[in-house]
Amino acid sequence: MNYPASSKELDLGLIFPFDLDQFQKDAIASLNAGRSVVVCAPTGSGKTLIGEYAIYRALAHGKRVFYTTPLKALSNQKLRDFREKFGFDNVGLLTGDASINRDASILVMTTEIFRNMLYGTPIGQVGISLVDVEAVVLDECHYMNDRQRGTVWEESIIYCPREVQLAALSATVANSDQLTDWLNRVHGPTDLIYSDFRPVPLEFHYCNPKGLFPLLNDSKTKINPRLANRGKRRQGDKGRPEAPSILYTLNHLQQRDMLPAIYFIFSRRGCDKAVAEVGDLWLVDNDESQILRRQIDDFLTRNPEAGRSGQIAPLYRGIAAHHAGILPAWKVLVEELFQQGLIKVVFATETLAAGINMPARTTVISTLSKRTDTGHRLLNASEFLQMAGRAGRRGMDKQGHVVTLQTPFEGSKEAAYLATSQPDPLVSQFTPSYGMVLNLLQTHTIEQAKELIERSFGQYMATLHLKPDYELIEDLQAQLAGLHEQIASVSEHELLIYEKLRQRLKAEKQLLKTLQEQAQEARKDQIKMLLDFAVSGTLLSLKGENIIVSTPLTAVLVGQSPTAGKSSYLVCLGQDNRWYVVSNEDVVDLYAELPRLEVPQEIIPPPHLVFKPGHSCRGDEMTAAIAQNIPDPDGSLHLSPEVAEQLSRVNAVQAQLEANPLYNSGSVAKVFKRRERYAEIQEELEALQQQVEQQSQRYWEEFLNLITILQQFDCLDNLVPTQLGQVAAAIRGENELWLGLALASGELNNLDPQHLAAVIAALVTETPRPDSRVNFNLSPEIDAAWTKLQKIRRAVLKIQYRHGVTLPVGLENRYIGLIALVEQWALGTEWVELCENTTLDEGDVVRILRRTLDLLSQIPHVPHLPDSLQRNAYRAMQLIDRFPVNEVVE
Repeated sequence: MNYPASSKELDLGLIFPFDLDQFQKDAIASLNAGRSVVVCAPTGSGKTLIGEYAIYRALAHGKRVFYTTPLKALSNQKLRDFREKFGFDNVGLLTGDASINRDASILVMTTEIFRNMLYGTPIGQVGISLVDVEAVVLDECHYMNDRQRGTVWEESIIYCPREVQLAALSATVANSDQLTDWLNRVHGPTDLIYSDFRPVPLEFHYCNPKGLFPLLNDSKTKINPRLANRGKRRQGDKGRPEAPSILYTLNHLQQRDMLPAIYFIFSRRGCDKAVAEVGDLWLVDNDESQILRRQIDDFLTRNPEAGRSGQIAPLYRGIAAHHAGILPAWKVLVEELFQQGLIKVVFATETLAAGINMPARTTVISTLSKRTDTGHRLLNASEFLQMAGRAGRRGMDKQGHVVTLQTPFEGSKEAAYLATSQPDPLVSQFTPSYGMVLNLLQTHTIEQAKELIERSFGQYMATLHLKPDYELIEDLQAQLAGLHEQIASVSEHELLIYEKLRQRLKAEKQLLKTLQEQAQEARKDQIKMLLDFAVSGTLLSLKGENIIVSTPLTAVLVGQSPTAGKSSYLVCLGQDNRWYVVSNEDVVDLYAELPRLEVPQEIIPPPHLVFKPGHSCRGDEMTAAIAQNIPDPDGSLHLSPEVAEQLSRVNAVQAQLEANPLYNSGSVAKVFKRRERYAEIQEELEALQQQVEQQSQRYWEEFLNLITILQQFDCLDNLVPTQLGQVAAAIRGENELWLGLALASGELNNLDPQHLAAVIAALVTETPRPDSRVNFNLSPEIDAAWTKLQKIRRAVLKIQYRHGVTLPVGLENRYIGLIALVEQWALGTEWVELCENTTLDEGDVVRILRRTLDLLSQIPHVPHLPDSLQRNAYRAMQLIDRFPVNEVVE
């Protein structure tokens, strides 16, 4: 379905008084044609302009636009930018705990908020929340790759009504065509607008203790040959290569006018240590220093608790750190000063690369590997490109610079590999949650819920991944159909009769063989005795170790060795007119009943015949006359009655088999071969179908597992959310079931606000570092309330484990002391004192308090909770929501 195209196009020259790149023009044309767009282009290439065009276009139509971002900090930044561009009153902001001008034409929010908004309406319908919304801009859409929160982007796209245009803005990814194809299927007509052009080209460098060198060759496709050769020569050196010092690297950047720079170091401590290491280095001139001092002093006057001695002095000199452990308010100051070009180097962890808009002239990547849960590994292409992409400011720099450093573990080879790598593909992180299950079942049938799950990007990618398997299934099914047609020409009844005869003949022959072997054993003893009395002319049957033939050879005994024992032998003339020297064991039958053959005395073996068993030679004309007279004894001569009877039975069954029409058709072997092949293919097909079923239904199986768990905790009555289920459905969190059960348990209803805040913190705080410590003691009231919740916590953990669900269930008991910080903060403890009494970084303390605040802010809006709990939650919010925890949006 196409969206209504605009009746009159906007004058681009008025809106954007500069030349647009081709990909920007293409995206605008698609939006004007009423289509959604996926815009994939490098960081800093001007993707945001397309989102801004969607805003101008909607305003011209008297419509609204939702602009979603992955981070609250980005939402706040966009609010400031859009107010400046589109007018203060035209822009609003929605976050978990704040609502500013929510009916504005341009509403900025995190993607989670947008997803939660969509939960309130039957999927596909506009509902109250999306009235007059013409377009939704999904900024930083590559966040779909985020392991913890990627599922939110997929849900937002699946649930968004088709009549709302989507503008998905993404960094370059390897499978942008698949993302676009998926949007076409689940949302509506969508165009891929792809560009790998960077308006500010990147130059890659390599720094070691000997200097700063170009990393790549002239064509930018391979490693610089000089570096490659130097690397080979170095292999003979002893010890590991050294990394250049931070001071040395910064001096090179300053000399070459490559500042300001973002210097990526993958640890908080590393960033802080780097700030201390550059000591007294001044990177700003007098004018910049005065502007810096004025702005920093103004900030500290407004927020005296925010300054830290190790951070203030370097900031005056144009040097700062930026990581999750730093006070958020201080980070915002650093960001603002950096954007003004007043800070010349920021030592940052990689979170800055994926976060707010902070481009620089240069990015320095201090190491090419990182520590993960599974050990050290090389950066992947997307991680490297995300950091590298921060280099080069449009309209300010002719060129961006990316500097990689030599380390003891990585050299120019690894750096060149990453610099020339293509981006990684988007991988689905779609994961059903309790909140998803409950919210969908509040407004949808189970069949509709299944259809929605099957529309996920994860399901789309699984289907693509399984395409070869689906093709193989089709091929096997075609083979089965062909074989079935061929087999069907013979009736099952006829085959059954034939098969029974065949099996009977096999059994009768086996029995005959056994009886013959037994009779042969008995006959052997007789032959042994008869040989002692055998004379010349006696007829024998020969077959054995010394006379290798397929069927026994009839021969006449001519003579034997004078001595008995192991070395004894018999000399015989065979029907084939050959002389044979054999042992007693080679005689398989002796025909004493038959007349002896007359062997003239002059018939003697030739002189060259060796009298040793196994030797033989050809006879002459005289012996030929005797050989011709050797008769063929009757096979039944020495047959035992049992063998004779069994032989006649075998012949009778054989005759029956040969009389069967199938026997004479000549195709019976083919029929049985086809039947065997049919059974083999059927077994292979069933195994493959089962495997594909498991993989293709993975998300639905997870969804059903969550339904089972929710039913066990009485959150669902059959498939309808109960009151308890409605409590859990109204909560946003990592484990809505656990939070709903805790809030509805009654154990928190009458806690004082400061105690409630602490217990709420325990419900949502992540497991900290093992060495984390807090010097405050927990109040008995908090300890008692948390102890009462343990029965629920253990039950949730146990049932989740049984169903293979790994969602977090509150703070581990051994870390419960941490939440004393929350109580102390609620009681009015000063920020500096609070942080002096814990090993946690300031940023971590703020994060705990903000997560607590987020859940507290939800409680007044959750249905079926007592007034006392909702009132206390509101009071607890007021106690906690002060600087530096509160997020001030000016």
